[in-house]
Amino acid sequence: MTVIRVADDYLAALADLDPQAAEAAGRTPDSQLADLSPEAFDARAALARQTASAAASATADGPAQRALAGALAERLTSEVALYDAGFTTRLLAPLATPVHLARQVFDNLPRQTADDWAAVAEHLHRLPDTLDQYAATLRRSAQRGHLVARRQVLVVAAQCQSWTADDFYGRLVAGSPGGPLADRLTEGARRATAATDAFATFLRTELAPGASEVDGVGRELYEVTSRAFLGATVDLDELYAYGWAELARTDAELHAAAADCGHPDPASARVALDADPAGRVSVGPALEQWLRKRTALLTDQLDGVHFDIPAVTRHVECRISPAASGVMYYTPPDANLTRPGGIWWSVPPGESSVPVWRHVGTLCHEGLPGHHLQHAVTLTTAELHPWQRHLCQVHGYAEGWAHYAERLADELGLFAGPGERLGMLDGQMWRAARVVIDLGLHLDLPIPAGTGFTDADRWTPAVAVDLLTRVAGLDAATARFEVDRYLGWPAQALAFKVGARLWQQTRRDAERRAGAAFDRKRFHHTALVLGPMGLDPLRARLAEALPPAI
Repeated sequence: MTVIRVADDYLAALADLDPQAAEAAGRTPDSQLADLSPEAFDARAALARQTASAAASATADGPAQRALAGALAERLTSEVALYDAGFTTRLLAPLATPVHLARQVFDNLPRQTADDWAAVAEHLHRLPDTLDQYAATLRRSAQRGHLVARRQVLVVAAQCQSWTADDFYGRLVAGSPGGPLADRLTEGARRATAATDAFATFLRTELAPGASEVDGVGRELYEVTSRAFLGATVDLDELYAYGWAELARTDAELHAAAADCGHPDPASARVALDADPAGRVSVGPALEQWLRKRTALLTDQLDGVHFDIPAVTRHVECRISPAASGVMYYTPPDANLTRPGGIWWSVPPGESSVPVWRHVGTLCHEGLPGHHLQHAVTLTTAELHPWQRHLCQVHGYAEGWAHYAERLADELGLFAGPGERLGMLDGQMWRAARVVIDLGLHLDLPIPAGTGFTDADRWTPAVAVDLLTRVAGLDAATARFEVDRYLGWPAQALAFKVGARLWQQTRRDAERRAGAAFDRKRFHHTALVLGPMGLDPLRARLAEALPPAI
């Protein structure tokens, strides 16, 4: 059997279990809300296990099929390993868990026509069942001994209650045109709000009392999650040393950038830049407009010069998110490209204005030339199998590219002045700090003496927050959110630096081989059209696509 047939069969079977897979297979799912019941998790894991076995013996002819085979084998093996370890069915963390993805469905549902609003109403009425399903999954996982630390349970409970306190669902339906659907929308919003509050109560009163106070997951589980998030087997101790080296290297760059801004050190530069009213934008419509205009400018600066952005993906939706978590994030277009990719900015609570100089590097990460560009190429590369285009998600690949894109944006002159470049370097420092914090907290590693970044000798969440605020310039709320996130997603934080490291190494190798003939635009295109995959298969496919010169 060919690997294409294996992938076809897998996608067809998965379409019955997952709305994203249904869209990728050309179907219109009844609901965008995934089935989160224990039985659905079991069925998806069994399908992955069965398909991994079939893929291992499938034939793969030519570079495209070998890329598909490598991506499919690695992803399915990782999915099974995460399920077997109990990670998939216990997941609670401050970002991108099934709970958050269910809420984000309502960000992406269209709300222009009467039929659109009817779909919103239907999803609102279905949300209580979805949350009940996930509660049942979490309950069963806890009974099997798979339960996240108490911190994660309480963080997600607090987030759920923040959504209802802010009347997220009520404000959602307040924008409807009224008419025959008004009562059903209002009742749906009431039910969705009540279900979200009930889920938070379940977390606080049922799950939290039995959860551990120990935040770190330990080396055994961390090795499983690191292989899954990176799509590669890595030396964790080598990465810990690499993270400290990156902190030192980037700190030197930050001091040079502060001097370019006319200040003796990064801390004083940040204070001065934050105090400059010309660099601040009011939260609300003005900030959304700034986000939209800057994204459009980045698109114009890149398209046709450094990349060829497919016309159908050129527009990016830019919105301020009502979820006050303090992060900027990206949502890709739907499978049919009827909904554009979106950049969402959730501003920390209590902020009336934002120093935008700090966030241009993050915008390049989430939008262009980062996540949106990578998705634009992936979604419009016809040679890729639909599973590759729409469902193959590897953090090391995607976050690695986006983190690499921050440096690329600097190389391409996309930052307007030394202040924005300082903001980008803060982001680089932040991602280097992620590596040592994540490994240190989860593996209980000692802090080397004489680093210059902290006087502590052991990691605690408070030490991690302090490091992020001092060396990367994060505000306290964002730093606390980040540390909670690392503790809930063990090894996901590695994806940024480790992935970018591979992109940088591969490019240096290609530059060395080609010399003066190196074509940067061609290199990026050749690499991206291979499609998403784990870092180990990506390394093999890039070596094939970009062979040494003879």
